[in-house]
Amino acid sequence: MGRIDVFVAPRPNPALIKIMTIVNRVVMLRGVPGFRDLLPFNRLAGLRGVANVRHIDFPAGDEQRLKACCGGGQATFITPNHPEFFTDWMIDKEIVSRVSPLAASWATHGVVNGLGRLMQKFWLANNLIAQIPGNNEAAKSHSVDWALKGHGVLLHPEGSVGWHGNYVAPLLPGAVEMGLEALQRGREINRDFKAWVAPVVWKLAFTGNVERALARECAYVEKSLKIERAGDGSLPERVYRIYSSLLSRDEQACGLTAEEGASYAGRQQRVLATLGRQLAEGIAADAGLDLAELLRRSRRWLREGKADAEEQKRVRELAETTQRIQRVGPWAFSNQTITQEEIAEHLKRIRNDYCKGSLRDTINRFVPQPAGPRCAHIRVPEPLGLHDYDGSVDDALAELRSRMQAAVTRIVTDLEAAGGFISYPNPFYHH
Repeated sequence: MGRIDVFVAPRPNPALIKIMTIVNRVVMLRGVPGFRDLLPFNRLAGLRGVANVRHIDFPAGDEQRLKACCGGGQATFITPNHPEFFTDWMIDKEIVSRVSPLAASWATHGVVNGLGRLMQKFWLANNLIAQIPGNNEAAKSHSVDWALKGHGVLLHPEGSVGWHGNYVAPLLPGAVEMGLEALQRGREINRDFKAWVAPVVWKLAFTGNVERALARECAYVEKSLKIERAGDGSLPERVYRIYSSLLSRDEQACGLTAEEGASYAGRQQRVLATLGRQLAEGIAADAGLDLAELLRRSRRWLREGKADAEEQKRVRELAETTQRIQRVGPWAFSNQTITQEEIAEHLKRIRNDYCKGSLRDTINRFVPQPAGPRCAHIRVPEPLGLHDYDGSVDDALAELRSRMQAAVTRIVTDLEAAGGFISYPNPFYHH
């Protein structure tokens, strides 16, 4: 195995972590006052704030709720939602700096191990835990050990970024499973030991009208993907047209012809059904399995590497295409209106999934730039005390997800009531 696939335990450096907290707050999030709104300085991401999060709305009561379940005599696994890449680490770091400064954070092995030995040393000193696909036992064991010392461990239960800030995806079981192991080990020494899974949610909202910036980004995507703009269509219609055109390409690749008048959701399901049958055939699985199970089995099939290179490539492409098309979920069709924030998420998802090959696209994938200044609204739902919980792991995940979704929905509802969103008719709903 290469270094990227080998787990190395973090070696946290408290002094570096404290310095990086300040750097994160100024350079990565808020920017430098006096420069962040002045041309030409506001075009420099480090002066403007790379993630351009000017304001942090983190009520004292929520902060205290999270802080209360961190510290000695208890193990805490902090589980934020995962609506945006790069900004996730910056906001998560701001949160843990306030409640558990030496908390460890899970991150993809491509970041921790894949950027060279010097950067690996830097990330390990910042207490990042490398998530190794298909081989996470060492990372889990280290996480439990660290949590037992009274420091938090942060990981995203949704898994990868979905670019859907209003919707919490189904959760993965890692945090609950590690929490239960920590509880069992802690109780061997202290019968009053407690273990928590502490959900956190944050929602980003623009502080002003960013339609012009979004239109420029939309034009870049249209040009990059060779999709002709239709007349003077509105910004949401242009985004919808991009996705509809991309789906047409997938239909053609599957040998399907779009039915006249069919909705985007209906067309999407036909393509996914076809891909599912092809994927089941490729890995010799039951065609009646749902897509989630087929994708799990395909990942295992690929890790085992029993087929020749050509067949592995075909199965990998089928699985990647299926996952890519699924990333526009039912949440996209559920509301009659769409906000500027949701349009921005669509554009970032398209750029991440489809716009590749140039340096500009590569940089955008790792450090996506927002269309304008934003406020991060952070809330902490009631933590789940595993020491007082008798349900199954699946029940715990359902409860955590319910609490997280309810908290996100409350943020959105409150912002809507205060006139905090600019909205348009949602073409995914109406077409």
